[in-house]
Amino acid sequence: MHHPQATAAAPTPGLQLERALTLLEHCGHPAPDGLPGSPEWLQSLIDSLVDLSSRDPLTGLANRRSFELALAREIDRVARVGESALLLAIDIDHFKRINDTYGHAAGDQVIRAISAALAETVRPMDMVARVGGEEFAILLPNCPPAFGPHVAQRLRQRVSRTVVRTDEGPVLTATVSVGGAFAPQWVRSNARLWMERADRQLYRAKAEGRDRVCLEPSAEPSVSAEEKGLLFGTSQFQDLE
Repeated sequence: MHHPQATAAAPTPGLQLERALTLLEHCGHPAPDGLPGSPEWLQSLIDSLVDLSSRDPLTGLANRRSFELALAREIDRVARVGESALLLAIDIDHFKRINDTYGHAAGDQVIRAISAALAETVRPMDMVARVGGEEFAILLPNCPPAFGPHVAQRLRQRVSRTVVRTDEGPVLTATVSVGGAFAPQWVRSNARLWMERADRQLYRAKAEGRDRVCLEPSAEPSVSAEEKGLLFGTSQFQDLE
């Protein structure tokens, strides 16, 4: 019985594979596994590109787009099952002063060090993202309200103990302000409203002196008028408003 010899798969016409490979190389991603052009190799290439599109290039954390998608999925789950979930908004204190004094390269090293500190302090199921220049967010599913303040304070303290030895020589430290909000249970809200509530608490932490945690004062967050509209406007309960 004749068995054909294995040969390299022919390049797939119409695909800009070299551009994709160059992009991965420039971003420090390894070459795809498998025989070039094979289905396994193409799938590995696709997986690498998907991962690249969901990651912040400086820190390797989730980027804002992928984080907002995760928020939407989580707030839908909370609405269906009623399980508590906490969203933390985090901002590096006086970051502009670090950049102005030590330069942007040192600022990038501070961002990377704080990113690592945050990622090392949460559970594997939690999601840490860089959502802006010196802004981070953390999604903590299945986080009971009683645990929220302890989790947020542990993150704040972990960052304050982080020492950054910069390439330029100075040894730097930094602090963060943290704001937090729980997803409204059994309510069909949306990611934007949830983020806005966490951001309000972050602004409060900044206004009260920075290097502190502010969570919503109530373990059971109040439901906004817009969230009530999302709940009642498209359900059989709209006559009960």
